[in-house]
Amino acid sequence: MSPTPRELKPSSSARALFGAELRRLRVTAAMSLDRLADIVNYSKSHLHGVEVAERLPLPPLPEKLDVTFDTGELFTGLWEVIKRERTPKRFDHCLELEAKAARIQEYGASLVPGLLQTRAYFEALCRAVHQDADQEKLDDLLAARLSRQEILRGDNPPDFWAVIDEAVLRRAVGGHAVMCEQLTALLPYVNTARTTIQVVPFTHNDYPIMSGTLILLTLPDGSTAVYEEGDENGEVFEDQQTVNRRVRQYDRMKACALSPGASASFIEAAIEDHRHASHP
Repeated sequence: MSPTPRELKPSSSARALFGAELRRLRVTAAMSLDRLADIVNYSKSHLHGVEVAERLPLPPLPEKLDVTFDTGELFTGLWEVIKRERTPKRFDHCLELEAKAARIQEYGASLVPGLLQTRAYFEALCRAVHQDADQEKLDDLLAARLSRQEILRGDNPPDFWAVIDEAVLRRAVGGHAVMCEQLTALLPYVNTARTTIQVVPFTHNDYPIMSGTLILLTLPDGSTAVYEEGDENGEVFEDQQTVNRRVRQYDRMKACALSPGASASFIEAAIEDHRHASHP
């Protein structure tokens, strides 16, 4: 059964206009969401979310829609407006590079990397960090996060490597039940042909870059950019000196971390600890 259409006001935002135009063109072409999902290789639920302005149409979806409906640069142009309208400026360039990247390497000192966060985990983070935000703002943040995660499920996903500190596994963001779900969701990504997760345990006392977030984004042409974020700011660096320094530090972190197999066992043990804490 097809999702019930929700009324949109195209003039209310660029995202609403994007969704309204997508629905209009799809209906005019007598195309079902299932058929469109097959063509652009996105899930039906994701496309429905874009149509009702609940999910962001992150690249390469706009380009694929322009090709599908032969609309020139309609959807790619609307995406540029959406970015200016909704996305924090400091993260704009990182999102653009992330969507194009052939390889993504990320480090998390205290939080699960964004591309791997579950809905409940991210909602708990949002409510803790944005305590004064209304529901619309929280919905915007959640839509952006869920849209980003399509990168790992697309037809040509990048190689993804995450190094996380043990603190990420121990801090009960959203409560122990939420953490059980979140850590369980990590396990399928620990050691596959395209994804790797390693844990740095507390027993390793010190290592390079022990705070904040670091993302290395390698593009198809082999160039690499660095995104660094602390509590109050974030910035993309593309100069070779900074990139080389951060790549060396990331490689050293991987050397300090447990192997993927040992990391999986470590995560499974943390799940049991949270499960026991939730039901002592």
